[in-house]
Amino acid sequence: MRILIVTDAWRPQVNGVVRTLTETMRELQGFGHEVEMITPEAFHTLPCPTYPDIRLSLFPYRKVARLIEHHQPEAIHIATEGPLGLAARRWCLRHGKKFTTAYHTRFPEYIQARSRLPLSVSYAWMRRFHNASSAVMAPTQSIVNDLTARGFTNVVLWSRGVDTTLFTPGERDRLDESAPPRFVYIGRVAVEKNIEAFLKLDLPGSKWVVGDGPLLARLKKTYPDVYFAGVFPQPELARFYRAGDVFVFPSLTDTFGLVLLEAMSCGTPVAAYPVAGPLDVVGDSGAGVLDEDLRTACLKALDIDRTHVRAVAERFSWQAAARQFEHHLHPNLTSAPPLGSSQTSLGEAR
Repeated sequence: MRILIVTDAWRPQVNGVVRTLTETMRELQGFGHEVEMITPEAFHTLPCPTYPDIRLSLFPYRKVARLIEHHQPEAIHIATEGPLGLAARRWCLRHGKKFTTAYHTRFPEYIQARSRLPLSVSYAWMRRFHNASSAVMAPTQSIVNDLTARGFTNVVLWSRGVDTTLFTPGERDRLDESAPPRFVYIGRVAVEKNIEAFLKLDLPGSKWVVGDGPLLARLKKTYPDVYFAGVFPQPELARFYRAGDVFVFPSLTDTFGLVLLEAMSCGTPVAAYPVAGPLDVVGDSGAGVLDEDLRTACLKALDIDRTHVRAVAERFSWQAAARQFEHHLHPNLTSAPPLGSSQTSLGEAR
């Protein structure tokens, strides 16, 4: 099957959306599908206000339309609600083509944290965007339930995975001369991640932050005793996960939290709030502690057996997640190749 994925989030961004799409594309190609991407790489872009790492494509409709018509996809998936996603949605509606969307990020909450725009306004816009699709793929059952309660239609589960060969238990670096126990956060350094809830805690040992983002400069000045390691490529992140005695996840707004799985795959227990994401990934598995008091969660997580944490992470795979994605696609059969074509048919692909 010829599958087209349209996304405003792409390399060189380092985040869960990019990682999810990269792994999904790789798995789909392994299943025998032909996957094409429309990303900001092919467009003139401007930095997003308040978040310059995100690039917004300028007036993309005509080029998006040409690319879709050139690729002649049998299934179209719109991964993000940005300019490229809007352009692809507009083309599909104009031409009567089915498409699926994904709800990767709680943008209403993120926008409210930056601008105080009421959630009702942004959720109304998001509802309009996604309800035109044949299926809205959400990463956890909690998010599926929340979106359904907010009036989103055709919401389905598309879970996530972890590379258990890259993120593995093993030798644990000392991370310089910092004192144990070591509490580690890895991810974007941005207001929506609620990082200061972690940095303000009175904890023994040391705190580490690995990542970059709009808040980094201010947090370095405000918390001089915290070790800010900077940005590292994925293969090097494993040593920070392994070195941590506890992985701290203070976010209240993430829809999943791939970093939770990556930490667990390295054997590092999780401390987090009992909210969507941690509830779905960690839950009552014993791989971490979820508590409204984040300090309590951090201290209790120190006692968790790392071998058990790894075993819980091994339940998740990118292959299983990609099969879910594949199942939810809504192919436009009218654009399929004629009988006798060398292209794989939908039935064969599935």
